[in-house]
Amino acid sequence: MTYVASQELTFEEFVAQYGDNPRYELIDGELRDMEPTGPHEAVSGEVAGRLFAGILRLRLKWTIPKNCLIKPPAAEATALRPDVIVLDKSRLEREPLWQREPILMSGQAIKLVVEVASKNWQDDYARKVEEYALLQIPEYWIVDFRALGGIQYIGKPKQPTFTVYQLVEDQYQQKQYRLEDAIASPLFPDLSLRLSDVMP
Repeated sequence: MTYVASQELTFEEFVAQYGDNPRYELIDGELRDMEPTGPHEAVSGEVAGRLFAGILRLRLKWTIPKNCLIKPPAAEATALRPDVIVLDKSRLEREPLWQREPILMSGQAIKLVVEVASKNWQDDYARKVEEYALLQIPEYWIVDFRALGGIQYIGKPKQPTFTVYQLVEDQYQQKQYRLEDAIASPLFPDLSLRLSDVMP
């Protein structure tokens, strides 16, 4: 991840200049170049595909958009761009910008957010955990297939880790999984998924 040297941007300026560019997100006015790699995008695609198969199998009225931004209500100059997001179609009508732009202003329609850890892993494990909890998003997953996260987040020795955060009241409780562990998701109770299944 690269911090792009420039003046601070407002949310509106970011959307006008970079809203359609999946390389960038905005954190507290700072433009972040997420520098996606081929393996990162492959893992995101594998996870999205398995989730979409689960949505179809369970006949849920949920969807996975190709691209969208989240504007946390408590953060003025922040635009988060998750790697994978699952939305409840029936609640999208409550999103004031959705019909014009793929922007979510609340967490009401969001069922799950997935971040595939990359050079900006600090944001995934710290800032985004707080933001997504404030938005009341029921589940948040971090797929750290390269074991980039700090040892305080993924343990020692560092190894590929899949972390599931489940919202309990107003806070996330986390459970970690290694390569061959069967991942348990309250949202997708019959999901058959291991970290090794989505490794590039």
